[in-house]
Amino acid sequence: METLLKMVVVLPGLIPKWKYSKKKSQSKLSRKVMARSHRNTQHASVSLHCESSEFLACVSVHYRAWTESTTHKFEDTWQEQQPLELILGKEKKEMTGLAVGVASMKCGERSLLHVGWELGYGKQGNFSFPNVPPMADIIYEVELIGFDETKEGKARSDMTVEERIGAADRRKMDGNDLFKEDKLAEAMQQYEMAIAYMGDDFMFQLFGKYRDMALAVKNPCHLNMAASLIKLKRFDEAIMHCSIVLSEDENNVKALFRRGKARAELGQTDAAREDFQKARKFAPEDKAIAKELRLLAEHDKAVYQKQKELYKGLFGPRPEAQPNQSNWLVIIWHWLVSIFCHLFRRERHKID
Repeated sequence: METLLKMVVVLPGLIPKWKYSKKKSQSKLSRKVMARSHRNTQHASVSLHCESSEFLACVSVHYRAWTESTTHKFEDTWQEQQPLELILGKEKKEMTGLAVGVASMKCGERSLLHVGWELGYGKQGNFSFPNVPPMADIIYEVELIGFDETKEGKARSDMTVEERIGAADRRKMDGNDLFKEDKLAEAMQQYEMAIAYMGDDFMFQLFGKYRDMALAVKNPCHLNMAASLIKLKRFDEAIMHCSIVLSEDENNVKALFRRGKARAELGQTDAAREDFQKARKFAPEDKAIAKELRLLAEHDKAVYQKQKELYKGLFGPRPEAQPNQSNWLVIIWHWLVSIFCHLFRRERHKID
């Protein structure tokens, strides 16, 4: 295991590559590509050889992990909405297999990794969090969001607040440029990388002006992610990003508007109307909000007319019963009896 990974020197602007021993890991790790990136991107590494490097690759990944034997899922960064920051070569021992797999991936690529227990939690396993049995092979579903070249192995957690916010802001600006060019996938990658700088642990430590500075970068990234996802018709994900912003700023007009649009597309008209009406309170002159409310009203009217026509056919006026021929004898009999009674009363009246 001591020769499993090596860090290599690269020229400035290139990304370092990890070379691992095939004898020790070829049979202990396999990778299957689930979705390839359509972007013009590099691998997370470049093949060069040396003993040390001034530059390390700090990658951001989303992943799900479960044990092969029990199919117990013990970690899911998508569900937690917090990508993992991983410095290749300085990862924790139990993350060795994940690091080896990620090193051969491209940005935006999603793969399925099968990691032997030797490259995972080992012979003893882990009995705290996460709970992994002894000698358990691990399955990772992993997506490489992006990478940064970090000088002297300086992770985001080691940056000052100003450095971290500044790095996130640069990612956001790059994303905005790509969004304007309608390169949505590339733009979303930049926004996700920016959001990764603003993790929950980091935000929890911020107060006052530093928290305001961080939110001024983080919230626009979530909102632009939502705008991109709406264009891609991934409405559930767009709602999630808007809700994150609204948890920090419940009166954010853009978040309310975009969540309303996504909900309307999913047919959640009542929830969409509620978002639009709340947004109109803070932006009464906004024509886009007024237009969406008008479209909802027209939609409701059309639905009402359809229901009215449907129910009219189901519950229309009841047709009158037509007499059956078999009842004619009864009718004639009743007619004769009524005449006989009338004559009888008339004769009795004369006698009186």
